[in-house]
Amino acid sequence: MKLHELKPAAGSRKAPKRVGRGTGSGLGRNAGKGEKGQNARSGGGVRPGFEGGQMPLYRRLPKRGFTNIFAKTITAVNVDRLNIFEDGTEVTIDALIEKGIIKKVNDGVKILGNGELKKKLVVKVNKYSKSAAEKIEAAGGKAEVI
Repeated sequence: MKLHELKPAAGSRKAPKRVGRGTGSGLGRNAGKGEKGQNARSGGGVRPGFEGGQMPLYRRLPKRGFTNIFAKTITAVNVDRLNIFEDGTEVTIDALIEKGIIKKVNDGVKILGNGELKKKLVVKVNKYSKSAAEKIEAAGGKAEVI
């Protein structure tokens, strides 16, 4: 197949509606926009959320909550994801990024206790859940906080 032989699939392309091209088309004269008024004009219409001068919904409803500027975003990793490492490996944040388990470290990494750990590992991250630390040590490894 060559570039000049490419065609869209049958029925996938529809010709645009040609408006304002004579009365015989059924969409002549006002081009389907009715008579005069704001919506008949070029660029006419009202902005989203405008309710004709009535107090709009987004202003009638109360404001709630706030954004905590001190919030920390911790990257979570479940303990079963650590099974891709070899026995006796030292698992650091860099090793987690290298293996593709995490993409980026925000304000630290926390190991959570979901799943089973079958390898003996020395894990060095910022935080652990209680169950994750127990599972790492039950497998014969160490959970060290950096």
